[in-house]
Amino acid sequence: MALIEARHLTKIFGSYPKKALARLKAGATKEQLLTETGHTVGLHDVSISVERGEIFVVMGLSGSGKSTLIRHLNRLIDPTEGEIVIDGVDILGLSIRDLEMFRRQKTGMVFQRFGLFPHRTVIENVAYGLEIRGEPRSSRRARAAEWVATVGLAGYDDQYPSQLSGGMQQRVGLARALCTDPEILLMDEAFSALDPLIRSQMQDQLTELQARLRKTIVFITHDLDEALRLGDRIAILKDGTLSQIGTPAEILLNPADAYVRAFVKDVNRARVLTVDVVMKPPPLRLTDETLEQALAEMQRRGAEIGYVVNARGYRGVVTRDAVSAAIAAHRAPTVADIAVGAPSIAPNASLAEALPATLSSAFPVAVIGADGALQGILSADRVGEILTPQPETEPLEKEAAE
Repeated sequence: MALIEARHLTKIFGSYPKKALARLKAGATKEQLLTETGHTVGLHDVSISVERGEIFVVMGLSGSGKSTLIRHLNRLIDPTEGEIVIDGVDILGLSIRDLEMFRRQKTGMVFQRFGLFPHRTVIENVAYGLEIRGEPRSSRRARAAEWVATVGLAGYDDQYPSQLSGGMQQRVGLARALCTDPEILLMDEAFSALDPLIRSQMQDQLTELQARLRKTIVFITHDLDEALRLGDRIAILKDGTLSQIGTPAEILLNPADAYVRAFVKDVNRARVLTVDVVMKPPPLRLTDETLEQALAEMQRRGAEIGYVVNARGYRGVVTRDAVSAAIAAHRAPTVADIAVGAPSIAPNASLAEALPATLSSAFPVAVIGADGALQGILSADRVGEILTPQPETEPLEKEAAE
């Protein structure tokens, strides 16, 4: 069961949202509703499911509804219609007191503009969530100091936000969100106010922390490169509606509509996609067969090459001609004895890293895991197929500010 389930969320901003909702359900468009009633559609029938321990990225242009969506998940906004179930609890049914406890214990939030208290020091900002929980000063400062060090700010405990760079301030914000050990981390355009280099460093740090902490993270961004870099899965919103949910590879390789195709058409696929998502199964695996058995199997399968594996892992490649020649020369007892070493690549390598090996090899390159096992193959033709640009589509529409 997913940790977060948002089902059929619709949010209409205005004085009479229920009446506007009826118009929307009757077929009125977002533009018609705004013109005729003055109501704004923030979300329309959006459903997402977020698994435990994943980074779920919600992305879209300004006005797409992404910030509206994340604010529903800790009830900073209530929907006009829909359900929100977190860890089996319908949070729309929580009392004010229970909602406060939910926010303090279950979720942490990192904001675009840092949201730090200017009159509090770094360690006081980080410890704030523990303070409002009522934890003793000594224990909360000790835990806050650990998180300050974890985000690379050891020695800055007694500095004030005004004394820190933007990147350092955002590290404080991240440490503050993590200090209460929330199960869910909500990050609303958390890195978008940072310079490109600092932003990249923060993305690296979040990735490193997530590898250790395995939090459930909902990350909002308007930047596709950031979404592809961070997301286990990505939801793309347009005008308050959901265009597609998928892994980065699914979004790139199988865009659901023209809007998503326009988003991804200029992405450098060679840098983003990894070998494991595009490799194919080996056409023929050979083990410790005799040469005669190997030749018979290759003939039966119509295979000109075979990939040889045994108890020690991947051994190399053989051709049908090489097996026939070895039989005629009585050269070797098994096919593993004549296997030829060939280039191999790791499954987590990018296509950019894999391309030289595929171009230089006479055979599709073997994909070998850390345990030495053969996981698949990758050919130059397959890489070329994946990297071929999509047909041109119309440009993205310019949207109103959110």
